[in-house]
Amino acid sequence: MPSVTVETDSGPVEISRIQDTSNVLTGEWAQTSRACPPFCIQPISPAEGVTTIGELELLDMLTDPDAVVVDSRVTPDFQGGSIPGAVSMPYTEMVDHLAELGCEIDFEGWDCEGAKPVALFCNGPWCGQSPEAIRRIIEAGYPPERIHYYRGGMQVWRLLGLTVTGD
Repeated sequence: MPSVTVETDSGPVEISRIQDTSNVLTGEWAQTSRACPPFCIQPISPAEGVTTIGELELLDMLTDPDAVVVDSRVTPDFQGGSIPGAVSMPYTEMVDHLAELGCEIDFEGWDCEGAKPVALFCNGPWCGQSPEAIRRIIEAGYPPERIHYYRGGMQVWRLLGLTVTGD
């Protein structure tokens, strides 16, 4: 698939790979090592029942009008460039956004029977923000079988030369 067009708040955006074969990662995205803690390599699955996905599955979710792709990084990271079509829901505030994901508040907390399929990502395989967000929404009542985890995050997305907002 040479490209995918996704709807964003700013209108349609075409996601494709950079065709310049001399393109390289630079800056923080080229960094291979980070101090652990806090930047420890994350497990393939952040919680039981959650499906880990790759880029093609994420592209499918970006074009699915019923699904929500969530950039769970802090706001300055989102503003510095994200996956087109992703919405910003910082990991520290995920539970506050459950209504936007199809859950309803009730006397016991959250009723997530109508929860949408959701995919969360953060900076990369060493980033714990989306795994933390996933665990928090599951604890609040979100069904794990409707959660997808794009473990590669922004580092792998950029490594593959895929379109990034703000670039």
